[in-house]
Amino acid sequence: MKTIKFYVIIAALAFTSVSCVENSGKYKTVVAQRDSIAQVNQALDSNYNQTLIVLNDIENGFSEINQKEKDLKVNLKGVEGKANKRELIGAQMKAIKEGIEQNKVKIEELRKLSAKKGRANAMLAGTIKRLQTQMDEKVVQIQSLQAELEQKNIKITELNTTVDVQSKNIVEQQGVMEQQKSTIKVQDTDMNTVWYCVAPSKTLKEAKIISSGGLFQSKKVMNTEFDKKVFTQVDLRSISSIPTNSKRIKIITIHPQSSYKLVTGANKNITIEITDPSKFWSVSKYLVVQK
Repeated sequence: MKTIKFYVIIAALAFTSVSCVENSGKYKTVVAQRDSIAQVNQALDSNYNQTLIVLNDIENGFSEINQKEKDLKVNLKGVEGKANKRELIGAQMKAIKEGIEQNKVKIEELRKLSAKKGRANAMLAGTIKRLQTQMDEKVVQIQSLQAELEQKNIKITELNTTVDVQSKNIVEQQGVMEQQKSTIKVQDTDMNTVWYCVAPSKTLKEAKIISSGGLFQSKKVMNTEFDKKVFTQVDLRSISSIPTNSKRIKIITIHPQSSYKLVTGANKNITIEITDPSKFWSVSKYLVVQK
């Protein structure tokens, strides 16, 4: 029995010791450092893999550029008088220049990765310097090759494409402007279009412009679908007077009295003189005159 109690005491002391170690400041510091190192290594591994991918892309890019340059030089031999070949060479030059621009972007991406590499930065910096030197040399070679193409009067597809795109954009912009002008014109016409009708009561009723009222009801104007054919369509900006050819008239629709006046001519016929067009047509775009 005493032996069992002894082992129980020993186990309790061991557990307490481990618990104290885990809760100690030194232990926690070591664990934190371990976790931090693990995170750094993981980040470095990720950064390293990404660096290898970019380096591989750059090397492949240079290989493609060199191959396209060789193909272009082959096609350049005996190009005189061959229109199809000249167009092909122009397209090849465009592809080479695009490849160079893509590699420039990749080298810049490599520089950004280099800033995160820490101790390996010096080695990567040397690689970047080598790649940049290779790029500078390639740019000079392509400039020389392009000068040779210009001497042979070979137009580069890139330039033609740029002009074509610009021309297309101009045409599209002109089309949009014309459409906008057309829309504005239609809106302007609609905004300023008005209608007037001067007719006897019978004609107005037949056209359903007015309906007869009862003993205690007034006439209703354009209360239902009416016949627009009896109306004259005009632009309110171009009409200042409306002859009625009648000695007695009644304006059925509502128009501000201060915007017009009735003028009696030598033949006693009445003419509606519109003094303020905007105000006159502000309430109703239709003028109905019963004579």
